[in-house]
Amino acid sequence: MIIAIDGPAGSGKSTVAKQVASRLLFHYLDTGAMYRACAYRALELGIDSTDEAALAALAKHDSIEFGYEKGEVLPSRVFIAGQDVTDAIRTPRVDAAVSPVSAYQTVRTALVEQQRAIAAQDDYVVEGRDIGTAVFPNAELKVFVTAEPQERARRRAEQNLERGMVGDYDKIYEAILARDKADTEREASPLEVAWDAVTIDTTNLDIEEVIEAIVVLARREQGIS
Repeated sequence: MIIAIDGPAGSGKSTVAKQVASRLLFHYLDTGAMYRACAYRALELGIDSTDEAALAALAKHDSIEFGYEKGEVLPSRVFIAGQDVTDAIRTPRVDAAVSPVSAYQTVRTALVEQQRAIAAQDDYVVEGRDIGTAVFPNAELKVFVTAEPQERARRRAEQNLERGMVGDYDKIYEAILARDKADTEREASPLEVAWDAVTIDTTNLDIEEVIEAIVVLARREQGIS
């Protein structure tokens, strides 16, 4: 079974997806981390964000893998071309680079192939921005998680502080708006709500309420009351 969770930056979809996977004992696939890994690798190799051919070749040939602790359903490490990039991909530098990289259809096509190959192995909760519309259009359950941009910026600022980075709210808010614009207006698989997705606005919801709502939907889909 595939549970597709989409939503804009800072909507809480990553946290929600991980907890849903843990509750249901599904594996968790972070597609955003895959795009971030490609963006980081491109930066390290000096590949320009306008060089679509080189970026597509990277996405096609540099295998992305996730590391799991024994018995765990959530990955603890992210690797690209054998390099551990778990921490390196969660920086403002990569934040700024990932949208241009992910905007190319050739890059997305290459990574979708990797994502489908991974998810074919078991039950997965998959999150991103086009999972229910482009990557897994036949997913048994699709959820679109969103929140007001001000709330998403506040959450991202808190996350940055927890990671020891500067949590400048105003800059983060502007970055959120820019990311929303880039994601919704790009030609290649723009951010949008799948016609059969359940939309959940998390602005004023407790995280546990969101998780429970999705778990209930999943169990209903599985025929479990």
